Amino acid sequence: MTPSINAVGFTLEKKQSDMIDKKLERISYADDLIVDLLLKIKHDKTYIFDTTVNFKWGTQAHVSGEDFEFSAALNKMMDVLDNKIKKEKDKVQER
Repeated sequence: MTPSINAVGFTLEKKQSDMIDKKLERISYADDLIVDLLLKIKHDKTYIFDTTVNFKWGTQAHVSGEDFEFSAALNKMMDVLDNKIKKEKDKVQER
């Protein structure tokens, strides 16, 4: 999996970057299923995490999370992303 992180409207601090890397370890079980992960973070009053995941079998998933706090928005996005990856993994295993 190749993560690509893009901050829009602000500069991503080292602490925030480390937090993202740590949270992405949560989906390390799917490294062999994901081609790349595109993460765009926008900041305008709230933090908005827009994430697109491209799977090896050609499927694409888009999830997002929004909150006034950076860590809360990241956690919301990761919860949705984790569920989405598990569902995709189950679909492929059923076939």
